Formats: sequence, C-alpha cells, structure tokens
Amino acid sequence: MQRTTAGSAGAASAHQVMRRLPIRWRVLSLAALNAIVVFVFAAVIWDGARVLTDARNELQQTRNSDRLLIQLEIDAVRLQGLIHRFFTQPNIDLLMEITGLRETVMTTLKVHAAADPILKGAAEPLVHATERFVAGFSDLRNVQSAISTAYENQVLRAVQEMGGLYAIMENGTREQSSLIWPSLSKSRESFSTTLVLTNAFYLTQAREIAEEILKNLEAIENTIPVMLDLADNDLQRGALGALAYRIVSWRLGVANLTEHFTTRSHLLHEEIDGNQQMMARTIDTLSDDMRRRERVAYDRFENALANMYLRIAIAAVAALFIAVLIGLAITRSIVGPLRSLMSGMHAIVAGHYGQTVHDTTARDEIGEMARAVEVFRENAIAKRQAEIELKASKENAESALRELQETQRSLIEAEKLAALGGLVAGVAHEVNNPIGISLTVASSFARRCDQFSAAIRDGAVRKSTLDEFISGSQEAAKQLVANLNRAADLIQAFKQVAVDRSHAERRVFELGEATEQIVASLLPALKRSAIAFNVDIGEEINMDSYPGPYGQVLTNLVLNSLVHAFPDRRAGSMRLAIKRSGPDHVEIEFADDGIGMSEETQRRAFEPFFTTRRSHGGTGLGLHIVFNIVTRRLGGRLRLDSALGRGTTLWIRLPLTAPRDEPAEPAQAATLTHSA
Repeated sequence: MQRTTAGSAGAASAHQVMRRLPIRWRVLSLAALNAIVVFVFAAVIWDGARVLTDARNELQQTRNSDRLLIQLEIDAVRLQGLIHRFFTQPNIDLLMEITGLRETVMTTLKVHAAADPILKGAAEPLVHATERFVAGFSDLRNVQSAISTAYENQVLRAVQEMGGLYAIMENGTREQSSLIWPSLSKSRESFSTTLVLTNAFYLTQAREIAEEILKNLEAIENTIPVMLDLADNDLQRGALGALAYRIVSWRLGVANLTEHFTTRSHLLHEEIDGNQQMMARTIDTLSDDMRRRERVAYDRFENALANMYLRIAIAAVAALFIAVLIGLAITRSIVGPLRSLMSGMHAIVAGHYGQTVHDTTARDEIGEMARAVEVFRENAIAKRQAEIELKASKENAESALRELQETQRSLIEAEKLAALGGLVAGVAHEVNNPIGISLTVASSFARRCDQFSAAIRDGAVRKSTLDEFISGSQEAAKQLVANLNRAADLIQAFKQVAVDRSHAERRVFELGEATEQIVASLLPALKRSAIAFNVDIGEEINMDSYPGPYGQVLTNLVLNSLVHAFPDRRAGSMRLAIKRSGPDHVEIEFADDGIGMSEETQRRAFEPFFTTRRSHGGTGLGLHIVFNIVTRRLGGRLRLDSALGRGTTLWIRLPLTAPRDEPAEPAQAATLTHSA
C-alpha cells in the first residue's frame, strides 16, 4: 500500500513538472528523443555496414580470383587446341592467334595473378608449368621446321631429280623393244607408288607407311644393277648412277622425317598436353581453395548480417520502450487537462453556463485556452445567435451545392453523349503498348542512373563503366523517342478516325478529274517504290458527293497496299478501274498483285486497330477508315477478294448522289470472298 502511494506521489510530481513546461517544449523533447534514437540506429547500422562491407569485399575478391582461374584454364585449353591444329593445318593466321593467346596467358599469370592478393602466393608453380607449356610450342616449331626442311631438301628434291632421270632414260631408249624397257617401266611404277606413299606418310606419320617406302626404295635400288647391264648407252648408265644417289637421299629423308615425327609426337604429348594437364590440376587445387575461402567469407557475411539484425532489434526495443514511457507521460500531461477543458466547452455548448472551467491558473498553453473558454462562456448568448445565423447560411450553401452538383451531372452526361466510345477503347489499347514500353525504359533508365550515382559516390567509376552508362543512356533515349513518337502517331491517326463528318464539303464534281488529281498527289510516294500504277477511267462520270472523303479512300487504299501488299520494297503493280454500274451507281475496282491475305486476315481486314505489321509501324486504321467513309459518308458498299500469293482486289460500289444523312451505326456492308 505504501509502495502504491509512493508511486502515485512520484507520478503526480512528474505530472506537475510536465505542466510547468510549455507544450511546445514537451513536443520538442519527444522529437529530440526520436533524433537520439535515429542517431543510435545510424551508429548501429554504420558499424554493421562496415563489417558487412569487409565481408562483402572479401567475398567479391574470392569470386574475382576464381573467375581469373577459370579464364586462365579456358585460355590454356584453347591454346592447346590451337597448337594441335597448327601442326595439322599450319597457316600464318593460326600462328598469330597462338602467339596472341600465349601472350594473354602469360600476362594473366605474371600481371593479374601476381597482383591478386589471394593468388599471388600460389601462382608461382602455375607460372612454371605455363612457361614449360609455352616453351614446348617453340620446340615444336623448331621440330616442324626441321620436318619441312627434310621433306623439301631430301625428299622432294630427290623425287624431282629422279623424275627427270627417268625421263632422260626413257628418251634415251631407242625402241620400245629395247631390253631395258621392262625393267625401266617396273622401276618407274615403283617410283610412282613410293612417291604416293611418301606423301601419305608426310600427312599421316604412320610408321608402317615409312617401312613400306623403304621396301619400295630398296626394290628400286635392286633394279639399278639389272638396268645397268641392259643399258643401251652411256647416257642411260649415267642416269642410273645418279638415280642410285637420289635413292639414298630419299631414304635418309624418310628416316629423318620418322625421327622428327617421333620427336614432335613426344613434345605434343609431354610438353604441351602434359604441362596443360599439370596446369589444370594446379588450377583445380586453387579453385577448391577459392571455393573454401568463398564459403568462409559467405558465412562471415551471414553472421555479420545476423548480428546487425540482432543489434538493431535490441536498440529498437529499448528505444521503443523509452519512447513509450516518455510519450505516455507527455500525453497524460496534455490529454487530461484537455479533457477537462473539453467538458467545460461541452457544457457551454449545451447551455449549462454555471459549470466552471478548470486550469485557468495554469501557465501552459492549456491554461491560456481555459482562460479563453471562460471569456467564451461570457459571450455565449452572442455566440449562439451567431451559430443560428451560421446554420442558415450553411443551409443556403448546401442548396447551392446541390444545384451545382446537378449541373455537373448534366454536363457529364452531355460529355458522355458527345464522346466516341469505341475510339476511347482503341486509344486505351493502342497507346498502352508504346507508353508502357516508354515507362519501362524510363524506369530502367532511372535505375541505371541511381546505380551510376552510387558508383560515383563510391569512387568506383571506370572508363568502361562510364562508356557503358553513356551507351545505355543513348539507347534508352532512342527507345523513348521512338515509342513516344509511335504514341503521337497513333493519337494523330485516332484523331483522323474521329474527325467530325461535318467538315467534309459536298459538291458536284467529275469523278475522273478528281481521281487524276488524287493519283497525281500520290506519285511522289509511288516513285520511291518499284510499283507500277495503272488507272483506267472509262467515261465521264459526274457525282453529287464528297470529293474530300473520296480522295481519302483512294489515298488509304494506295498507301495501305504499298505497306502491306509489297513489303521489303518488292516490285509489283496496282490497278484502278472506274466504270458505271447501272444508271445510278459507279463501281471502283482497286487491285494489286502483292502477297495477298489469308482467310483470317480477310475476316478482320476492316476491324479497327487490326494490322499484320504492328512491329513495322502499322496502326490497323487504314481499311477501317475506308470502310467507315464508304459505308457512312459516301453511302456505298465494299467487297474484298484475296488469296495468299495471288494479290488482293477491292470493289467499291457508290451511288452517284450521296445520302444527305449518315446512318447512326453502319451495317457490315463488306462481303469477303475467299479464294481457294
């Protein structure tokens, strides 16, 4: 009981202290408390961010080192493959590519790997293996040079000279019946066979082919003593002696080639493939270490993040507890007196003027309010009269407001009646795509700007980053301009669909003359294409109609055909024929030999906003405008016939005297004829 009394006395004392402070200072003290809480949160978050940054940097460095090892392994495997290709298909371009890739590998090892804080201590054995790998290529080139020298100087030269010697011996033989001729022919056949085997050996390096070559050379050499005994003259004997010398050179060349091929195979296997495998094993070991480091760094990052969350939670709970206590004290010092003041005001409003107002002696803002309420009570009668007058004014204002709302509803209904409902739906559908793309590009561009701004603040902007940001910004700007221009073009086209029909002027005109003027205005567009346009007007036809809408029909037909019937500027022709159809009508035939339409396209040809070239800028309004003008303004009918690959023909039948009034809603006057 005493503890409760002491607590109540302490609360009352705190309440009295609060009442001595102005309300603004109480509110400011609460704001100061919030500022302290924010500062504490900022300190906790900053410290956690520092730890997270260190962990993230370590994780990023580990991943960069791993990517460097992966790139090095890829380059080494590619260099190995290029070296093998070079010694099967040698060419200067392949050699230049090997040299460049070799320099890239060595630069990666000696510069990037040596500078990497993680790899610099483990890169030395990898450097040694790579140097042996690269040096092996130089040894291979020397061996390849020796192979080429032996083949050209010992084998090919001997072959060429032996061919000349055989020719000398054949020319020196007087008759086909000479005794030397069978042996010479047999030797020449063995020479040809050996030459083919030598070429095959140079390409395949097969040891059994080398042994076969040596056997054939031995057989040729064994025929030389026989042919010496059967020779007809000294020219043949001299040629046979030189032939034996060339056979020795040929044999030595084959032996040298066999030795060099063995050396080259050894170098490829040991120096190239072996060292590459050693590099791969070393890289695998380093990669395993990188992955271990990455797991450790990731665990550190996760632990730092969890610790930061815990510290923030503890700080938040403590700050919330303190803020609630102080807030409750401040609230009590304000809400209690305000309720008392509110009770006095309610009594005055209810007409109980005898109830006293408390806290009139207080020194805070509530005391000032209490004193003002006391003055207010003294003037209650005047206030009541003012309220009565105010109520009357309010009723008048409400009446005026109702009239205004009624007028507003009438205006809205009138606006609805004047609007083109179908056009609104088309605008919403068509403009949504380019505007949506523009919004997406703009959002992406804003996000890239934020990322670039963050990179500038961090001081991590490189020339490549700046170039990437500039090129991305230019591309975003191009897309924005293209899509917004696309939206503007669509809106302008929609205006053309919804144009007031009262703007078209009605008069009597000669149809052929009006047609020629319209065709003349289309010639610039036709000249830019490979399309021939033929016009056939049979006779003079006078019409009481609307030349403006008629010209719009022809213009839309021609331009629509240019875009859809002849894509990619292909060549073709269009034809326009006009003739009477009975005493009161005229028939207009417009045809092209373009790509034609499918059955599905024909069924939807006159629908608004339907197009087969949406990605090429089509709006789908060309034939819809034609349909509306022909069936509504001009009072005519349309018929369409088309097939894929066979062109399109459109017949329009118009009255010579157009109707005075348009129908409220046109019937579907177009008939589609499907061709097989």
